Amino acid sequence: MTQIIDGKAISAQIKDEVKEKVSALKAQGKKVCLAVIQVGADPASSVYVGNKKKACAYVGIESLAYELPEETTQEELLDLIANLNKKDEVNGILVQLPLPGHIDEDAVIRAIDPKKDVDGFHPQSVGALCIGQPGFISCTPAGIIELLKRSGIDIAGKECVVIGRSNIVGKPMAILLLRENATVTVAHSRTQNLQEVTRRADILVVAVGKPKMITRDYVKEGAVVIDVGIHRNENNKLCGDVDYEDVSPVCSAITPVPGGVGPMTIAMLMYNCVRSLELR
Repeated sequence: MTQIIDGKAISAQIKDEVKEKVSALKAQGKKVCLAVIQVGADPASSVYVGNKKKACAYVGIESLAYELPEETTQEELLDLIANLNKKDEVNGILVQLPLPGHIDEDAVIRAIDPKKDVDGFHPQSVGALCIGQPGFISCTPAGIIELLKRSGIDIAGKECVVIGRSNIVGKPMAILLLRENATVTVAHSRTQNLQEVTRRADILVVAVGKPKMITRDYVKEGAVVIDVGIHRNENNKLCGDVDYEDVSPVCSAITPVPGGVGPMTIAMLMYNCVRSLELR
């Protein structure tokens, strides 16, 4: 019987743990505050920002929303970040990506004080992750590790394959799995004989950005499959990078879309906001 890894339930556990911590901090006179910046009105971004605000309200974190028009200049955005960096009462700064084409995302990410980089995207955060120093970890990969651990899935000694090498998911995911003593292969668009590579995986993490690309031909019998993708199919229904109906009968555990990895990203963001007080 295939185990369905319930991201909604596990993310709710983490948010409740964060809520307790926030309450204890408030009792000590310390409050946690997250500044969320959105440039333009991309519909998907608006949904994500709304979900982040709801999560903040639930766990007791104060949130400041900066909803800027599409035509905001890079200089104006960098000025706002500089002001938020100086504000002691702001613990975390999050700039919702993607940004409009006229703004350099890399320059914006670098402008955020690494001590307030709750998304874990700043080069200093990434460097700290690589060498095992304290710092913020990108929320989606951190959430995947929690999904595995809290579902009773051992990582140590396992053969893991990550499909995708993005800075936000693929690369940090590989490093986190290494930290958990897995043997890790990163596959990508230039990987030859991809099915041969993925069929070695005890744990397969899929972040390719192509709807239902991964079928049972890519999956070893009894593997754990983590689907990071989210898309709308021809019937406007949400689906992932993995063909769930085809793959779920052959694996031992799988994350659904929706309700798998997605909720974990926001739960780990809440965790990082509280951690920002500890890191400072």
